[in-house]
Amino acid sequence: MRLAPDTTLLAIVDIQERLVAAIPAAPVVLARSIRLARAARLLDVLTVLTEQYPKGLGPTPPELAALVPPAHAKTAFSCCGSSAFAALVDAPPRPLHAVVLCGLETHVCITQTALDLLARGLRVFIAADAVASRHLIDHDIGLRRLESAGAVLTTTDAILFEWLRDASHPHFKAVQKLVLE
Repeated sequence: MRLAPDTTLLAIVDIQERLVAAIPAAPVVLARSIRLARAARLLDVLTVLTEQYPKGLGPTPPELAALVPPAHAKTAFSCCGSSAFAALVDAPPRPLHAVVLCGLETHVCITQTALDLLARGLRVFIAADAVASRHLIDHDIGLRRLESAGAVLTTTDAILFEWLRDASHPHFKAVQKLVLE
C-alpha cells in the first residue's frame, strides 16, 4: 500500500519540551516532524497532535505547535486512549486508510498507538527518522516490535515523495525545498 494525502492521518505524538530535553535524538525528531507538518499543510493531510500529561512534560515546542491543530492532552500511553484522538480515527472527516506516526517515545507511546491502530484495521507507517527513545536499545527494539506487528517502517523523505507521487505535482518544488533544508 502506498500513502496518499487524502486518505492519510499524520499523528505527531508527544514531542514536548521536557521529553525533547531528555532524549538525545529529539532535536532530529523535532526537525523531521516539522518537515512532515509543513508538507501536510501544503498537501492537505489530516493532522493531529497529542501531548502526554502536559502539566508534567510541558507543551509542544512552539515552532511545531504553530503548524498543526491544537494538541489533544492525554494520560494513556496510546493516543487511542484519548477520546478526541479515538473519535478522529473511528469517525474521520474523510476516508482514512493509513496513519503516519512520528514523535516520542518509540517503545512506549508510538508502539502502543501503532498496535491499537493496527487492531482497528488501519495501515500504520512509522517515520523511523522521526521517532526516538531515551535509550537506543528501547528505540531499536521498539522499531523491531512495530515491524513484526505489521507496521511499515519508512522515512520522512519517502513519505513526502509518496504523498507527491510525481514531480509534476503542483507542490513538488515546495516539498523538495523542505527536503533540502
